[in-house]
Amino acid sequence: MAGKLNPDQFRRLEEIDGHLKIVDHLKRLVAELESNRAAPNRVIEGICETMARELSQMRQRALTSNIGTIADVAGAMSVMAGRGGGLNMKIRGLGEGVSSLVMQLELARKLVMTEAKIEKKEG
Repeated sequence: MAGKLNPDQFRRLEEIDGHLKIVDHLKRLVAELESNRAAPNRVIEGICETMARELSQMRQRALTSNIGTIADVAGAMSVMAGRGGGLNMKIRGLGEGVSSLVMQLELARKLVMTEAKIEKKEG
């Protein structure tokens, strides 16, 4: 670990870890969607509705936690999952969105740890 974390930094890391768990679940849902291309339409719609709901909730949590642009990406992905359209486009867009969320959350995590290192050197 980088050093002692103050309560605010610890809280931010816990929020980031919570978002990463949700993103991991979304990654599994995208894989499930891709593997069920030939499934009946209601199965595909069910997976998409679940993703849209998870992403909408993630967006709301990200707005309150103020972590980068996570809320914007989650909101756009929620709309994409909930709309009609080509399945290939959905799978590609949602897969890229999940990758973007992982990258942004890892960057936010690294920033919190860097803040802890700086505070340790100063204090």
